[in-house]
Amino acid sequence: MTRVDLTVQGGGIFGLSVAWDAVQRGARVRLIEREGIGAGASGGLVGALTPHTPEGWNPVKAFQLASLLRAESWWAEVDAVSGLSSGYSRVGRLQPLADEAAVALARTRAGQADTLWQGKAVWRIIPSTGEAWEPASPSGLLIHDTLSARLSPRQAVASLEAALRAKGAEIVIGSAAEEGPVVWATGAAGLEALTAHLGRKAGQGVKGQAVSVHLPGYESQPQLFIDGLHIVPHADGTIAIGSTTENQWTHLDTDTQSDALLERARQALPLLREAPEVARWAGLRPRAASRGPLLGLWPGRKGHFIANGGFKIGFGVAPEAARLICDLVLEGRDQIPSDFKPLDRVL
Repeated sequence: MTRVDLTVQGGGIFGLSVAWDAVQRGARVRLIEREGIGAGASGGLVGALTPHTPEGWNPVKAFQLASLLRAESWWAEVDAVSGLSSGYSRVGRLQPLADEAAVALARTRAGQADTLWQGKAVWRIIPSTGEAWEPASPSGLLIHDTLSARLSPRQAVASLEAALRAKGAEIVIGSAAEEGPVVWATGAAGLEALTAHLGRKAGQGVKGQAVSVHLPGYESQPQLFIDGLHIVPHADGTIAIGSTTENQWTHLDTDTQSDALLERARQALPLLREAPEVARWAGLRPRAASRGPLLGLWPGRKGHFIANGGFKIGFGVAPEAARLICDLVLEGRDQIPSDFKPLDRVL
């Protein structure tokens, strides 16, 4: 019988990424997913991999930067093994600037990015040209960052699944025995389980909704961020629009909030007005009480570990989250910032 070195519970982006990092190190991995690969928050539409603002530097921002800088080569290797495409491209991002105060703040952030982003990406102010893809900017200026990237969440998890199978990982849909250490990457349900175990709130699922329209010809354009709204062009000719943040809900279906998302996007970018809608998504995204990722030992459960709390940045930080977890679980090297550890952040 084949020995299993690591069991991963959960087939979303964190679980798949931990499994991928582990098989790359030569570990035998069993991944168990209760419903289906990408069945939860990782089966969405948006796929915006974007940085925090380059200021108030902290472990979360440094960790996210490292992961975003690794992403291009990381996804290229996954896609090469799987023979599929994750839809990854570092297309950058544009944001309008509303007034002189916003311009002044953006100039300060541009200077900080020059230092904090290590010369590997820029945050700069550019003049608006009035082209159709650009958002209207009251100041006539836009922020352009070259760190932001995009991928297709559904294609990305499919590519990871295929790459894991190609590397010999065992993937079980349903239930199976756990062998070796266990990494729990089970999203909103995992946060509920951790809350019950600890007797205090570890986090919760937050409902999100997104919409996709068909508008070919803009595949290589930068994504847009307009007044909290993400507009992301994908390689298949679709434009993803998202997303809502709903702390209270009665069901997990899409509803009138999706209608509002689409209307806001069409007002912000008129060329979307005639683009036909092709898909909608709603689901629960895992938001830890700390608002950052939860990585490390499951408090009080020997041999069990947590990789959770991705919320809106899960795809963006997955490469580094997986590396840190596998360093700890497989090699006994704990390099996880204390800000991310479940015991430190929850208790």
